[in-house]
Amino acid sequence: MTDYIFLLAGIGCAAFGGEFFVRGAVGTALALRIAPAIIGVTVAAFATSSPELSIAVSSGLAGKSQISLGDALGSNIVNIALILGIALLISDIPVASGTIRRDVSAAVLVPLLTVFFVFDGTLSRLDGLLMLCMFIAWLTAAVLEAGRQRKSAESGVGRMKVLNPALFAIGGLLLLILAGRLIVSGATGIARAFGLDEFIIGATVVALGTSMPELASLVFAKLRGQDEIGLGTILGSNIFNGLFIVSVAAILSPVRPLLHEVLPALAFGLLSVLIALPWRGSGRIRRGQGVFLLLLYALYLVTVFLLHP
Repeated sequence: MTDYIFLLAGIGCAAFGGEFFVRGAVGTALALRIAPAIIGVTVAAFATSSPELSIAVSSGLAGKSQISLGDALGSNIVNIALILGIALLISDIPVASGTIRRDVSAAVLVPLLTVFFVFDGTLSRLDGLLMLCMFIAWLTAAVLEAGRQRKSAESGVGRMKVLNPALFAIGGLLLLILAGRLIVSGATGIARAFGLDEFIIGATVVALGTSMPELASLVFAKLRGQDEIGLGTILGSNIFNGLFIVSVAAILSPVRPLLHEVLPALAFGLLSVLIALPWRGSGRIRRGQGVFLLLLYALYLVTVFLLHP
């Protein structure tokens, strides 16, 4: 009974948190004179990836970093194939050229880099350090872009105008983080009660639970007409998961994954990003692509259950 209460409470926190966060993030971006997408791809992405980070640290310290690797890869598939797919069913999503150049390109490279590093059967501490350096380089580029936008914008916004929307954004993010933890706890308990395999729980239930903050923020951003915040959060979260979260886990404890488990997850992750690329010259992700993404997620679930009956 407790697991069901946690699950319902998590869904409620996600609903309120998503609304508060999007409202606060838009106001903060306007007050600071930077694009909402920059806030989404940096601050919001880091916050919504906090459940994956906590799992990476705890599993790494316990010498079980493969748990974190599976959660990070599974969450990335959920973010693009399921969450972005759901949002696209509502309407198309416009994508700025800067987002395509910096964030979409990085999201495509992440699974390719992970394949390169794990192909020898081990994700070593050195591999983790290299991935961490790549993450810092991407984050530096995003921060520099935010600085350029501020310099080119008109001045005249006082600090007091930043405070209220910032508090809304922080409160919303805290609710989203709490939602992820409650949903993971409740859904995992329910799944175990039905006798599901541990790997299946991690690749599906835990990955979906830790992606609930991204789902709530993207859906509410879409409903409020702030697509760039939602898309930025999704892309940034994938980059955080693939480079930062995985690197932290590997640095704490080298990962020796089973290739027959990791490679399919990486393949689905890469394929989902490729399907979600804006059509040439359109600058938009179309609703039809959302249908293909949802079909891909269904195929991913079938594959997981077939590999681990």
